[in-house]
Amino acid sequence: MKIIRHLTPAGPAHAALQPDGSARAIEGDILGDFRATDRVVQLGKLLAPLEPTNIICIGLNYKLHAAESGKDAPQWPVVFMKNSSALLSPGDAIEIPVKNASTMVDFEAELVVVIGKRGKNIAKADALNYVLGYTCGNDVSARDWQRTFGGGQWCQGKGFDTFCPLGPVLVTRDEIPDPQNLRVRSLLNGETMQDQNTKEMIFSVATLIEFLSASKTLVPGTIIMTGTPHGVGFARTPPVYLKAGDTITVDIEKIGVLTNPVINEPV
Repeated sequence: MKIIRHLTPAGPAHAALQPDGSARAIEGDILGDFRATDRVVQLGKLLAPLEPTNIICIGLNYKLHAAESGKDAPQWPVVFMKNSSALLSPGDAIEIPVKNASTMVDFEAELVVVIGKRGKNIAKADALNYVLGYTCGNDVSARDWQRTFGGGQWCQGKGFDTFCPLGPVLVTRDEIPDPQNLRVRSLLNGETMQDQNTKEMIFSVATLIEFLSASKTLVPGTIIMTGTPHGVGFARTPPVYLKAGDTITVDIEKIGVLTNPVINEPV
């Protein structure tokens, strides 16, 4: 099932996207019991597929990206978090920070895992059974705040408002039985910047779930941003950073296309 969230006169609601582009209302809670009905709905503004309970992010999860970052491949997953206020819907604008100004805002196309079932100390062999589905994400990153101004930690540079675009759909796990064979691309103003397959991940989705649930509970609605391939802006010669007027797109096989324009933060 391809699940979308859209704005209705009564507020946000989920619907099941059909092959012909129409949508049918979903009854229930997508993080619990739910079903697609036969009732066709008129779609309103498209929203991020869910409001995450936690936004867990993985860094340096592709060998070539680690190399372009000047790092060795990590022995364990590199983990950081994003603010819930970083969430951004498809089509809405990524804001270049002005108050805490940045001149080095970068893009990172990522496969995003949505946890659908509560779990702790989950075995790798059982890990995918805890997945509700998958969506596209962009780990937008202010490199100057990440590397210089932020004291060496990543949360400041990756946690500004609008720095977590998500969507456009959540594809349930039955439609993607193998998340380790998906093409992931980013396109800046139509030009391909990143293009790699999730089979190149250092730590697979199942491995990440096993690691992140060890001695910690993963709650439904948690999203895991699984890391980005090589080709990001800061590693290019010369570097390529997002600027007002740009359009950045994340395209993931079997999921869809997430596109966001870029503006300067209104202050």
